[in-house]
Amino acid sequence: MTVGRALEMPSSRPVNTSGPNTEQSKEGTTTAVTASNEAAILGDSGRLAWLQVAGSFFLFFNSWGILGSYGVFQTYYQANLAGSSADAIAWIGSIQSSLLLIVGVLVGPLYDAGYFRSLTFTGIILIFLGMTMTSIATQYWQVLLSQAFCVGLGAGCIYIPSVAIIPQYFTERRAVATGIVATGSGLGGVIYPLIFQSLLPRIGFPWATRVLAFISLATNTFSFAVLRQRNDMNSVKRRRIMMDLSAYRNPSFVFLSVGMFFNFLSYMAPIYYLQQYALAHGLPSQGSTGLAYYLVAILNAGSTFGRILPAWVAGRYGPINMLLAVSVSVSVVALCWLAVRNGAGSVAFAIAYGFASGGLISLPPTIVSALVPDLGLHGTWLGMLSTTNAFGSLAGPPIAGALLEATGSYLGVQLLSGLGMTMMTVFVLALRLSRCSKSRTWIV
Repeated sequence: MTVGRALEMPSSRPVNTSGPNTEQSKEGTTTAVTASNEAAILGDSGRLAWLQVAGSFFLFFNSWGILGSYGVFQTYYQANLAGSSADAIAWIGSIQSSLLLIVGVLVGPLYDAGYFRSLTFTGIILIFLGMTMTSIATQYWQVLLSQAFCVGLGAGCIYIPSVAIIPQYFTERRAVATGIVATGSGLGGVIYPLIFQSLLPRIGFPWATRVLAFISLATNTFSFAVLRQRNDMNSVKRRRIMMDLSAYRNPSFVFLSVGMFFNFLSYMAPIYYLQQYALAHGLPSQGSTGLAYYLVAILNAGSTFGRILPAWVAGRYGPINMLLAVSVSVSVVALCWLAVRNGAGSVAFAIAYGFASGGLISLPPTIVSALVPDLGLHGTWLGMLSTTNAFGSLAGPPIAGALLEATGSYLGVQLLSGLGMTMMTVFVLALRLSRCSKSRTWIV
């Protein structure tokens, strides 16, 4: 069963409409595609394929990379945005990240319908405009409109295309290629906070933020120039749907969706609040240049390595197995935050949490590409997963901020992070058991 407003595909070139394992000849007859033929069609190598990886890398750099940098803005706003509480300021980041995810229900079908370049162009402009407007904002509502809504919508326009395009060019190396792309968010989460904290005492908040805006514009422009959606994979004129409810009859997709909801409910808590926690527990601040102000960059540096390694291992042992290993690891690390009592422990936790959590971003898109019965619906399924994730992302940081405001202690923030990740692990385990029973192999 499928529901939603239909979209029309602009191109009418005849291609595969029967799923990923068939192809259509020039005469219109459908023939089976062997695994080797599919690999030959997709490529897995060549300059064009790897240019897609490079272009998607910078889309991740400017979507999740910018959002993963919000911790430095959270600290700045709490000190300089008069009359705004910690949980109110956290709404800026949570709305930003939830919009990135929730617009996937629109962006996914539009991507499947061939509007790749329109989506990326819109996203590039919105991110640049939002960051530029943030640089001149002086009141809470202005920051909310520019950084939360404008940047969040822009990031949402480029996120789904950045991961959905990879399966069009890769089969055997799909997990590795997606992992390389996902490291862009880790690198962005390192570069943006470092530049912001370095420039803030020298040129002030407005110009420090404008520099970030121009970096995003330059790197996104490169992506727009090199990325090419493959119309031969998905260009038949057919009705497009906003949601494919048959996905929810797939137990594996349901378990993945619920698990990722708990992930996003708890994932951002350390990113938003670790820097302030370290300042309260003895890590030197030295104005705005001390080590405490670089914890977000340190965490994201760990995340960069934590995204490529699980993706590489997933290519051999299966992305679901790797996601389960990552889930167990990040749950243990998140609970260890309860034992951190000093600055050195905060640095160690930042590195460990960043590394352990890296696969939570790079692996789910690869799993969706394995679950979806037709790559023509890949963007739609990704959008549906992202919409579920958005509710967790929207609720998590404000809940953490409210717990902090109500108790004056970080214990509630730490428990939200650790227990949320533990719940995610339960559902990822259910995903693995469901998939193994269906495929009758342990490599899933």
